[in-house]
Amino acid sequence: MSNPEIDALRAAIAARPKAADIAEMRRGIDSRGLANPLAEDVAVTVVNAAGVKAEWTATPNAIATRAILYLHGGGYVIGSLDSHRHAAAEMGRAAAARVLALEYRLAPEHPFPAPVEDTLAGYRYLLAQGFAPGQIALAGDSAGGGLVVAAMLAIRDAGLPQPACGWAISPWIDMESTGTSITGKSAEDPGVQKAGLDFMATTYLAGADPKNPLASPLHANLAGLAPLLIQVGAAETLLDDATRLAALAGAAHVAVTLEIWPEMIHVWHVYHPILAAGRHAISNGGTFVRATMDGANPVSPRVP
Repeated sequence: MSNPEIDALRAAIAARPKAADIAEMRRGIDSRGLANPLAEDVAVTVVNAAGVKAEWTATPNAIATRAILYLHGGGYVIGSLDSHRHAAAEMGRAAAARVLALEYRLAPEHPFPAPVEDTLAGYRYLLAQGFAPGQIALAGDSAGGGLVVAAMLAIRDAGLPQPACGWAISPWIDMESTGTSITGKSAEDPGVQKAGLDFMATTYLAGADPKNPLASPLHANLAGLAPLLIQVGAAETLLDDATRLAALAGAAHVAVTLEIWPEMIHVWHVYHPILAAGRHAISNGGTFVRATMDGANPVSPRVP
């Protein structure tokens, strides 16, 4: 039986007018995010995180020693603190952690690897603030989901300790869009299509190798990364990015949990005010983060 909430949402997304340029795309995603008011108990504090514009959000249940480093989506071209604040705050509530959301630099003004550099700077900032690595989680959606993995690679390669875990929502990990779901799910996905992905990839890469592991973690050796939670909707063109990431991580002996949500569309979490499945997915992610920070690996079997 079809879910009336997701049916209505799909229709609304499909009816959106198409933006004419990047500036209009940026205004659109920000205005949609700001249309979702924060809960009254969310505290917001603007900070400079080692040179990166950022802000803390916290709910009353947040444990002061725990942090989520949040990386918004938008194809590395659009998106901001404004576009994702409402979702990031509720992810923090679910995880009982404070959230440090980064406004990392965007292309075309700042192409690859600027977002990776900014995320690594944000992670160093948290360490310098006294957060233990095992009390930090990286989380992000879409391009930000791919950036979660790229940043964990950069953290590993910089010789820094891994965070407690990574939470990748509808991750984009392939700048060449080679997954079969890119076309196979195109009729089901109201928001993400190959032409748009190709435009954002070209803009972000600015001539860089699309197979660079920090741009396309599909081509990375993931050995040594912290546990991953990957959430993706069954109606997404990026479904294969998520399933391939899970397989790649598992083959590298990374503890990984893959959730494929029936009927769900790209980053359905941001629609949590009107979509019960968005609230449930956020709850699942928060449970995963809490478990890893508590020292319990949610996906590793108990071995006598």
